Amino acid sequence: MPLVHLTDRALITANGPDARAFLQNIVTTDLEAIAEGEAWPGALLTPQGKILFDFLISRHGEDGFQLECRTDVASDFQRRLMLYKLRAKVEIDVQEQQPVAVQWQVDSHSSRDDSSTSQSDSGWLRDRRFADAEVWRAYGAAPAADAAADVYAALRAEHGVAESGADYALSDAFPHDVLFDQNGGVGLKKGCFVGQEVVSRMQHRGTARRRVLLARADTALPPSGTDITADRRVIGTLGTVAGTRGLAIARIDRVKAALDAGTKLLVGDVEVSLAIPGWAKLTFPERDAEAE
Repeated sequence: MPLVHLTDRALITANGPDARAFLQNIVTTDLEAIAEGEAWPGALLTPQGKILFDFLISRHGEDGFQLECRTDVASDFQRRLMLYKLRAKVEIDVQEQQPVAVQWQVDSHSSRDDSSTSQSDSGWLRDRRFADAEVWRAYGAAPAADAAADVYAALRAEHGVAESGADYALSDAFPHDVLFDQNGGVGLKKGCFVGQEVVSRMQHRGTARRRVLLARADTALPPSGTDITADRRVIGTLGTVAGTRGLAIARIDRVKAALDAGTKLLVGDVEVSLAIPGWAKLTFPERDAEAE
């Protein structure tokens, strides 16, 4: 079981009698669905429905929640939450020097079952973004790392788990773009939250076209940020790269059109295949829509 320490992550805690109601009314995640021992994806959106901050959220004590986010945006995220606080009885704090440990299963099914119990009993949190793998996170004291952070990046590339910074820019992606409608990052039935009208409209009209895809090549992929093209037309961008595997955010209608026409998909000069993650309940559309 590889164990990685992430040094680019921070924790924000929201504690107090109004913490649940406060967060439920502004973030995308349905907090009622979060069980003890789980970390769910989520976001705070702009009013236009784009991801302003992304995070993993879990329960913290009796009345609180903790939000794991990028270290470089933690202070800005805290300040934005404070703008929504008004008279709510909730304390919002950035936790300094809180290491984040990640561990996942690579062994047999029976070992996974045994480890699931021991992990949940010892304060580890199941990362719900990974629908087809057991990935656990711990905050604070954790065993020594035995793998580098790029091994965790490779895990994300294998399972279709995108993160801001590595795969998309904040304020530039909708929740549907990064599969939040598929992995629980958006509570589509929970009611109002910031940007909810745009997200609901995309859901009901089926207009989401940009999606996270698995990128695979026979040779090493070029750097993150390289355009993906079909017949010299840009259809997406490469994100996390781990050798011959990576993540991409691309227009799935145009990927489908290229596949139907037998057109090569290229990342720079490297031919690449793009596939929807196996756990996602969506398919390539039949038509190339010219507008989102």
